[in-house]
Amino acid sequence: MKKKIVVAITGASGAIYAKLLLEKLHQLNDQLTEVAVVMSDNAKQVWKFELDNEDYNNQPFKFYGKHDFMAPFASGSAKFDTMIIIPCSMGTLGRIASGVSDDLVTRAADVILKERRKLILVARDTPLNLIHIRNMQTVTEAGGIICPAVPSFYNKPKTIEDVAMTVVSRVIDLAGLDNDSYRWGDK
Repeated sequence: MKKKIVVAITGASGAIYAKLLLEKLHQLNDQLTEVAVVMSDNAKQVWKFELDNEDYNNQPFKFYGKHDFMAPFASGSAKFDTMIIIPCSMGTLGRIASGVSDDLVTRAADVILKERRKLILVARDTPLNLIHIRNMQTVTEAGGIICPAVPSFYNKPKTIEDVAMTVVSRVIDLAGLDNDSYRWGDK
């Protein structure tokens, strides 16, 4: 069964994760009916700073403005299966945990949670304070999945993209998509 996924990109450091996820979703388009993207202004600045480009403008998916509450995924009736927030800032996490729907990212997350669908937050901050941890607990208890951007190294990555892809592959797995990636015990 093909999936409808919304990807939100916030202003936390880690634009490489968003870039690689969008590229991977494009490769997996046979498993998807739709990918919608919302990106904060800070995310655009971080992308440009960290990746030295504005290639988010060249993605094959439809982008929605951060205050476009007419976006289909702002309502449960659009039946988006999964929302991935990558990277997820602690501010965004806090607003989701508090039920504050002041932009399209937090509204869509609220919709996904209320519809009991899959919300994956790729938290990208360290160290964590107690407020962050409690917000993660609240979102987890509400049905969300906290997937910290913590790479693995058992696949012996050679480049920064390989390292970041270990996180993206985990996210793809969590989203329920078939993904050809390194598995523990593979040689």
